[in-house]
Amino acid sequence: METLINYLLQFGNLNKQQIDLIKSKAVLKEIKKDQFYHEAGRIPREIIFLTEGIMRICYYNYKGDEITKYFIDENNFLADINSYNQEIPSTEYIQAITDCSYIAFSKNAMTDFSMTIIEWDNIIAKITAKGLAEKVNKISPMLAEDATERYLSFFEKFPKLAHRIPLSYLASYLGITQSSLSRIRKNIS
Repeated sequence: METLINYLLQFGNLNKQQIDLIKSKAVLKEIKKDQFYHEAGRIPREIIFLTEGIMRICYYNYKGDEITKYFIDENNFLADINSYNQEIPSTEYIQAITDCSYIAFSKNAMTDFSMTIIEWDNIIAKITAKGLAEKVNKISPMLAEDATERYLSFFEKFPKLAHRIPLSYLASYLGITQSSLSRIRKNIS
């Protein structure tokens, strides 16, 4: 819980009463490897802060191929913001690719924070902006790189993730086949 509070404090000030309110509304949960936290077609009802593990966000393209959009690891918030805010069904799946622990906040809890904590909306806006910038920074450079460069860039930016993610998911994220990824890894070693 302290990791979450310290994370929030990077984006704004919270007093003890506000911190206690946040802690009182937090629900600690776990999900096992390979289970889906969220499925497309459902409306998200909570926002989570991942405390342990890695989740991946994926979707199916028009051909029915599973495409990994990105990964979220420890000490990050995770939410399909558009679907959550507009209360519309999500088009994405969120799957645990390791055993995961997280802190969940219901929509009611988030509303309570917004109405009770003066800085809350500002803190959330800053966290959302940071998350969107990180997403763009993950995706944009990959568009101009070949497969080997994409793999090396991923490995350089996320060294802790590279060995914890199954090859099939990493290949999907990089936009290459698993056999191509295996070849690239073999040629680099």
